[in-house]
Amino acid sequence: MDRVCRMPGENLKEEVLRGLGRLCERPAHDAILSAPSNPGVERMEARFTGDAFEPHRHDTYAIGVTLHGIQTFRYRGEKRQSLPGNIMVLHPDEVHDGGAGTDDGLHYRMIYLEPALAIEALGADRAMLPFVREPVFSDAPLVSAISAAFGNPDAEMDELLVDDIVSRLTLGLARHARQPVKPMGRPAVRQAGMARDYLADNALRLVRSRELEAVSGLDRYTLSRHFRSLYATSPHRFLLMRRLQHAKELMKRGVPLAEIAVETGFADQSHLNRQFKKAFGMTPGRWATLTTASRDV
Repeated sequence: MDRVCRMPGENLKEEVLRGLGRLCERPAHDAILSAPSNPGVERMEARFTGDAFEPHRHDTYAIGVTLHGIQTFRYRGEKRQSLPGNIMVLHPDEVHDGGAGTDDGLHYRMIYLEPALAIEALGADRAMLPFVREPVFSDAPLVSAISAAFGNPDAEMDELLVDDIVSRLTLGLARHARQPVKPMGRPAVRQAGMARDYLADNALRLVRSRELEAVSGLDRYTLSRHFRSLYATSPHRFLLMRRLQHAKELMKRGVPLAEIAVETGFADQSHLNRQFKKAFGMTPGRWATLTTASRDV
C-alpha cells in the first residue's frame, strides 16, 4: 500500500487497512457515492479537490475516516486537519465546512448517525448524547467499523450488520467523550421519543405544536427543551431534515427539483435550494451532479 494512506508514525492493524488500497489514488474528479441508507444510518463516500462544502449543519452525528489526502474543515471556531487513517467526529447541529487541504485531492468515507439510534444503543441509563470535544483523532476500532459498513456500498446493510455498526460507533463516541453522564429521566426520554417518532411519520406535512403536546403529554416549551437535550436539535429542525433526506432519495431517482419541492413540503424550488444548501453545504443541483459523477468513477 502507498504510504500516503498511513498516519506518520502510526501502525494501524492489518484488518483496519484491508480493502483501502484501491482507494489511495488521486481523485480523478469530484464525486459522491451515496450508498443505500438504512433507518437512522446514512453512508457516503466522496472524492474532492479544492473546497467541497460551504458552512452547513445537519442533525446527525458525522463519523468518518480520511482515506487519502488532507481533509480540512472549520469546526467550533477552529480550522482542523485530518490525515489518512484519522477519524473525524462532528456533533449534531454544529456548523462546519470541508474540503481538500492540498492539490493532491481528498478521499474519505462518512457515516451519518441519527442521535436517536445512539441513545438507544447506549441504553436508557445513558440517555445523553456523548460529546467528543476533539473532532480528529486516531482510533483503529472505529476505522474498522466504518470499513465494515462499506463492505457492499451498492446495497442496504442487513439488520444485524446495522446493529453491530451502530453499537461499535456509539461505544467509540462514549469512549472519546470523557465526560460524566447526566442521564435524563426515563419519562422525559419516552415522551421526547414519542414526539420524534410522530415527526418522522408525518415529516411531509405541516405539524403543529398542539399535535406534539397531545402526543407527548408535555407542553411545547418543555418538549422543546427535552428534545434538544436528547437529540441535539429542535423538533422544527428535525422535521426539516427529514424532508431534506426524502428530497435526496427523490433526487437519486431523477425526479425534477420542482416536483421534489412540492412533494417534500417546500414553498417552491428556491425554498428547497436554500434549505438544502444550509443543511448539506451545496445546492441540490451540485449534489445531484456529484452523485451522478460517482457512477462514472
